[in-house]
Amino acid sequence: MRSLVMTLGTLTLAACSQQADETKAGTAAQADDVTVTIQATVPEGTGALFITGNVASLGPWSPDGQEMTSDGTLRTANVELPEGYAFEYKFTQGTWDTEAVQPNNIPFPNFQLTAEEGASAQHDITTFKASPEDMRADWQNSGVLGTLIYEEDVASEFLNLNRILQIWLPPGYDDAGNADKRYPVIYMTDGQNLHDPRIANTGVDWGMDEAMMAGVEQGLFEPAIIVATWSTAERFQDYSPWHNGPNYGRFLTEELKPRIDAEYRTLPERDNTFAMGSSMGGLMSMYLVINHSDVFSACGCLSTHVPLSEQMLARFTGQPEDEASDVTFIEQDIRNGKIFIPEGARMFFDYGTEGLDAMYGPQHAMLRAHFEETGKVEGGDYLMRIYPGTGHNETAWRNRAIDQLQWVLGRQTPPAPAE
Repeated sequence: MRSLVMTLGTLTLAACSQQADETKAGTAAQADDVTVTIQATVPEGTGALFITGNVASLGPWSPDGQEMTSDGTLRTANVELPEGYAFEYKFTQGTWDTEAVQPNNIPFPNFQLTAEEGASAQHDITTFKASPEDMRADWQNSGVLGTLIYEEDVASEFLNLNRILQIWLPPGYDDAGNADKRYPVIYMTDGQNLHDPRIANTGVDWGMDEAMMAGVEQGLFEPAIIVATWSTAERFQDYSPWHNGPNYGRFLTEELKPRIDAEYRTLPERDNTFAMGSSMGGLMSMYLVINHSDVFSACGCLSTHVPLSEQMLARFTGQPEDEASDVTFIEQDIRNGKIFIPEGARMFFDYGTEGLDAMYGPQHAMLRAHFEETGKVEGGDYLMRIYPGTGHNETAWRNRAIDQLQWVLGRQTPPAPAE
């Protein structure tokens, strides 16, 4: 669900599959338009219903993209699309917290319709997402392995917005026989998408608990504690190394980590402290290892949003593009000596070949060349993997989470992906 949102305050730069990539949104107006009709029945008493999807007129993926007309329990929307366009869409009551869901409270996968004149689709909506507060309180019914602990409204001296803190403890943490056992810690971004499919923005969580325990059972590594903050409306700013990222880093290293080490049985040393995230979270994970190398020794950077530039930001915030540089921030930092692998640190970058990930090759190649030129060895100091046929979404990241854990925790090179 979340690629690039049109205002800087909510710009997420592709954290999930619900939000459209810029290529699709940008080409939508270049073809002859046709009108498709989408109808949905809703329970009695339902208020306004909105349709949203991967086309510019709906945000793209703004939760209140277009209000559907009402005739009792029947709601209708006519949407203009380029002929032949692969339209993906969802329904909400105006926010992602009120998204239409299946009876098990898991969001529907994106509905799909090929745009042809007269094309239509009908849906039966029976319920909407429960409140995140209720689902957090009911974490035991999420199917998670181990224990989830939530802290609400966590404030920071360094960040503008309070946030939700999420701590995952592996099975057996509270067993009497493990009272003296201590654990490595992985600090992750976008905590809402890691463990609970009912909460995850696309209805697919990363399954970090499952990946962790699968790796433990296979003898690939020992279990770790996972600490994650939920993203906020300032996700882009917080995770961007060139915006508020330095303050987010201070929040983690100066406020959060000392408290986690005091309250949980951690192995607090650098060699047992790691960072991991996707898209903008991948950028932040790399930043943490480079700029806080005394704290973090390795990072897992999935589908890292390396093409970020001033021009890209201008495009999605309505600023004049011709006045903005198209040189990526990564390239600028390489030139200025700000991108490097600290002594004893390890980095794992990966990306797919579909959707937004399809544009990630050049900058990743640039990173590889830079690392090699500075004497770093692939398979030792860093790893860079391409996963053919995969896109920029939680499903893709779920499927390769265990590879990242094998590199980060097991200090081993995972098997190469199938061609």
